[in-house]
Amino acid sequence: MSVNSFGRVLRFSTWGESHGPAIGAVVDGCPPGIALSESDIQPWLDKRRPGQSRFTTQRREPDLVRILSGTFEGRTTGTPISLMIENVDQRSKDYAEIACAYRPGHADWTYQAKYGHRDWRGSGRASARETASRVAAGGVARLVIPEVRLRAYLVELGGDAIDRGAFDDAAIDANPFFCPDPAAAARWEGLVDGARKAGSSLGAVVECVAEGVPPGWGAPLYAKLDAELASAMMSINAVKGVEIGDGFAAARLRGEENADAMRAGPDGRPHFLSNHAGGVLGGISTGQPVVVRVAFKPTSSILTPQPTVDQAGAETEVSVRGRHDPCVAIRGAPVVEAMMALVLADQKLLHRAQCG
Repeated sequence: MSVNSFGRVLRFSTWGESHGPAIGAVVDGCPPGIALSESDIQPWLDKRRPGQSRFTTQRREPDLVRILSGTFEGRTTGTPISLMIENVDQRSKDYAEIACAYRPGHADWTYQAKYGHRDWRGSGRASARETASRVAAGGVARLVIPEVRLRAYLVELGGDAIDRGAFDDAAIDANPFFCPDPAAAARWEGLVDGARKAGSSLGAVVECVAEGVPPGWGAPLYAKLDAELASAMMSINAVKGVEIGDGFAAARLRGEENADAMRAGPDGRPHFLSNHAGGVLGGISTGQPVVVRVAFKPTSSILTPQPTVDQAGAETEVSVRGRHDPCVAIRGAPVVEAMMALVLADQKLLHRAQCG
């Protein structure tokens, strides 16, 4: 079985390869009667679209989405929603030199080991190109959770973190890094330019916050909200770590520091004095903002020659040409938002199914 689907009630499957004719997603389980058109999805794809600055891949893809099914007279029908995005700027010849060699850090060897046959043109399904399908599906999911506000941004790039005291929400969309700290964004320009000119790449950390999530979403033990979020984020290509709330930092706190103390709230619900748990306790949302941080590794396709072996087992070196993101996490921010939306929409429908 090849696992290309995610979700329980709101379930989506992605399809297509980086250098195929098109990529896309099928979203199943969306409630009927929701107003939906391409214009509801396109703005999110535009945020992820390549070639918008010198800090991302220069592959020129318009990423225009088409809705092929699942709507009638501008509203969802409750049937599968099929979304398609054409690939228009592939350059498969750029990969001819590495058709028989395995790129270190990439999925070339593991795909070969599993399937005995791999698509070496732009990495096939292992390419970040696949994430456009997730962003399109996430555009549908957002309409299921209109009460939730999502915001993803970079908090660290190349080991250089933002100053939390200088956090400016308005700055996130004002620079090419989705960075809430203008001073950090200015520093990152030099970091990314330097890595690109050196034929290398950088990793980064994306944080995503969901506000407006009511208490009660999620379920013990095997559909925990934080477990579903971790699984969703780890499924993104190039992601190597996920934190919920304080994450690993919680291991360095004492119990009284880590516990989110409560007082009586004006609405009769508990008012939390902190949010170390990231909005999730026992796998169920608390009503506080849900906070997730996602660590992206440096892009594996780089110009710097690296020792490797080819399919015949001979030792060689590989230098990857073509057009690649010097920091794949930059365009990863809209992808993290999309996966958060898909998980929350699924959990909302699960909660409604059980609890009304």
